[in-house]
Amino acid sequence: MAPVLGLVAVFCLFSFDIAFADLIGVGDNPENIDTATPAWGGSARTAIRVIVNYFLFFLGLIATIMVIYGGFLYITSGGDDAGAEKGKKILIYSAIGIIIILVSYALVNTIIETGTGNEPGF
Repeated sequence: MAPVLGLVAVFCLFSFDIAFADLIGVGDNPENIDTATPAWGGSARTAIRVIVNYFLFFLGLIATIMVIYGGFLYITSGGDDAGAEKGKKILIYSAIGIIIILVSYALVNTIIETGTGNEPGF
């Protein structure tokens, strides 16, 4: 389990680095740093929304991996009550985590868009 979480963490760090380069407008060429136009248009609200959405995406990715891991434990328990119970707990907690992530996504985007006067759009 630890190697899988390690690989997910490394993937998240590299992906966030790429996303941050796009966020500040540098893109693939770091020499553009002086003339970069931010992808978020310079608004702090939009920047906060973009950053929070990236973190929520990675939390959703981890929750999905945990659903797969819990399902694997549950299926391969082979009649062992302890293994089946552990798999069930992981599945339940992962499902609760996914629901919390979806609610927080909707809440953050609604609050940010309400402050700008635009209709909330997902």
